[in-house]
Amino acid sequence: MTDKDYDDIPGTIVFDADRSRQGYWLNQFCISLRTAEARQEMKDDPEEHMAKFAMTEEQKQAVRDRAWNRLLELGGNIYYTSKLAAFDGINFQNLAAMMTGVSREEYRDMMLNGGRSIEGNRSKSEWEDK
Repeated sequence: MTDKDYDDIPGTIVFDADRSRQGYWLNQFCISLRTAEARQEMKDDPEEHMAKFAMTEEQKQAVRDRAWNRLLELGGNIYYTSKLAAFDGINFQNLAAMMTGVSREEYRDMMLNGGRSIEGNRSKSEWEDK
């Protein structure tokens, strides 16, 4: 994948056409968990279920580790990867809190107050020591 101007936004992984192509099989795996049959297969033998999808080893490892942000870096779409979280009994609000490194209550309060502050979060260059 090539560098994009928006790669400089801290804490944000933009799901664009390149990531869509990169994560196609990862997302197919995640969305498969919408069916009871696939959830049972995943419960019975996760490796066998994952083997049905042409994911990279890195993507499979991120699934095994439940490395939520890494799944997005590897092309996962948040709405599809949330199916894996739901499989684990994690609701979307708890998942978002985990991914942002705050408690569920802190995440809820942040969203109720308009989201993450733009100050210091426009560009990674704002984080550099001057």
